[in-house]
Amino acid sequence: MKITPEMIRQNEDISVYIACADESLKAMGYTEHSFAHVIKVAEEAKRLLTAFGADERTQELGWIAGYMHDIGNVVNRVDHAQSGAMMTFRILDKIGMSPKETAIVVTAIGNHDESTAYPVNEVAAALILADKTDVRRSRVRGDINDFDIHDRVNYAVTTSRLEINKEENRITLHLTIDDQISSVADYFEIFLGRMQLSRKAAKKLGADFSLIINGQTLM
Repeated sequence: MKITPEMIRQNEDISVYIACADESLKAMGYTEHSFAHVIKVAEEAKRLLTAFGADERTQELGWIAGYMHDIGNVVNRVDHAQSGAMMTFRILDKIGMSPKETAIVVTAIGNHDESTAYPVNEVAAALILADKTDVRRSRVRGDINDFDIHDRVNYAVTTSRLEINKEENRITLHLTIDDQISSVADYFEIFLGRMQLSRKAAKKLGADFSLIINGQTLM
């Protein structure tokens, strides 16, 4: 059975898991991981796959992986990629997705968290890039006076844009940071691992990855 992105988006169980996972993260003080985040990741993953020549079905699987990638947070933040992959397997198997397509989505989700991530296939690569480059002020919650360095770095980002240049085979994350809130050095310290992972993911898609902050190329 062909499972479409719209079927996933309308699935009540998946919606509940996304919402409840975000509530748990909110209670622990993490940035927003609800529908705004997962829809952005889903759309960006699909856009990346489209730009680098994936077929239409692979683009859809990228969208599905992006939308479902964080449901494992409903179990625990620790190892959420692996628990989310297992939850995704159960859901997709139950609603009738083919084993081959289920495996692609599950593999991508299970390999998206930076502590254990690796761009093992093109869907995983697109998911990693879409997830790790979703840096924006609107994801930060709570009182600015209580922010730790992670919150400050995210809050300092006033504009964020992921540029895909297929002619040059380059993916570039453009950020504008208010350095009165957080320095460029702070950003690079916190997100260096994510940006190195993004470079590996871009390579899987046949591209180079660049990071430009306040007009300065850092990688």
